[in-house]
Amino acid sequence: MMMSNYGGQRLLVVDCCYCQTQIPLPSVSPISVRCGRCYASTRVASPGFLRSPYSAVPYYVRINPPPHAGFPYRSPGPPPNVHRPKKAVICGISYRYSSHELKGCTNDAIRMRHLLISKFKFPEDSIVMLTEEETDPYKIPYKNNIKGALRWLVQGCQPGDSLLFYFSGHGSQLREQYRGDELDGYDETLCPLDVETQGMIRDDWINATIVGPIPYRVKLHAIIDSCNSGTMLDLPWLCRMDWGGNYTWDKASGVWKGTSGGEVICISGCDDHQTSAETPSIPTTGVMTSCFIQAIKSGQAATYGSLLYFMRNTIRSGGGGGSGGAVTSLAGMLLAGGSVGGRGLRQEPQLTACDPFDVYTKPFSL
Repeated sequence: MMMSNYGGQRLLVVDCCYCQTQIPLPSVSPISVRCGRCYASTRVASPGFLRSPYSAVPYYVRINPPPHAGFPYRSPGPPPNVHRPKKAVICGISYRYSSHELKGCTNDAIRMRHLLISKFKFPEDSIVMLTEEETDPYKIPYKNNIKGALRWLVQGCQPGDSLLFYFSGHGSQLREQYRGDELDGYDETLCPLDVETQGMIRDDWINATIVGPIPYRVKLHAIIDSCNSGTMLDLPWLCRMDWGGNYTWDKASGVWKGTSGGEVICISGCDDHQTSAETPSIPTTGVMTSCFIQAIKSGQAATYGSLLYFMRNTIRSGGGGGSGGAVTSLAGMLLAGGSVGGRGLRQEPQLTACDPFDVYTKPFSL
C-alpha cells in the first residue's frame, strides 16, 4: 500500500518474524504473509493485541529507508555459506551524548575481542563488533542491527561449533509478554542504542532466536554485562551459589525454553533484581567484565564453578574496581537500587544453563 507522506511515498510493511526482511503488504492486510527471502510465515498482528515471536505489527516506511534500518539489506559477517567453527557477536553500547551515557562499554567490547582472539583462538573475521565507534552503519548497535547479528551468529552452525554473544550496556525489565513465562512476572531486556525510539529487546526474542535453534553438539555462551541480566536468555536452570561456593540448581523459568539438543550457558553481571556497575578507574570498564577477564588471565577459570566463585568474591570484596561507578540500567540512572553497599557492590554474577551440571568438574572453555 502506497500513501502520500508530505509529498513523498510510504509503504505499509511488516517485518519477517525470522529474518526481519520488510515484507510489503497489499491494500487489505492479510492474516499472514510469507517472506520471499527465507520463506517463513509471519502472522500480521493488530496494534494493541498480544504478540508472539511469530507475529509482527505493520508499519509505514519511506521508499528509501536510511542505511541504519538494519540487516535486511546486508549480512554483518562472512557469507552464510562460509562456515566458521568459531563465531562471536560483541556489542558494547555507551549511549554517547545522552543523559544515560556509560563510559566503559566500548572498552569492554575491545577487551573481549582481544581476549577471544589471543586466548580462545577466535578468527578475527569471525567476530562481528557492534559499537558506536564502527564506521559501517550496519555495525552501529541499533536494534535491527543487533537482531540481525544474532541471527547471523546461529545461522548455519554445525556440530562442534562454538558461538559467543557478548553484551555490555544498559539492561532493564518489562512486564512479561506471556503470562506464567517469568517467575517474577518481568521479562529481562537489552537496550539498543536507539532504545528511545525502537524499544528494548526482550529475553523472549533472544531465547527464540539464539537458544531454541542450537542443535546437538553446538555450544553457545552468552556473557551479559548489564543490569537485570540474571536470566537474560530465559534458560531453564539457574545456579544458586552461596558465599562459601556451595551451589544448587533452581528452576529459572515458569516455562521450559531449551535448545534443539545443543548446549547454552549464560554468565551475567548480576541477578534479575540487581544493578551492574562500572569501575571508577581509567580506562573505565564494566565490573563484571573486568572480573571475568581477570579470572581467565590469573588462572582462576579452570571450571565454571571456580570462575563464578572468583568473580563473585572479587566483586564482593571490592577487588573488581567497582566502588560507586555508573550502573548499567536505565532505572539505575535515576536510582542506584542499592548497587553499592558498605561491603562492596551488591552485585552477584549469575550462571544459567539449558541443563544442570557439576560446575566444579566441568572445564570452562569458549
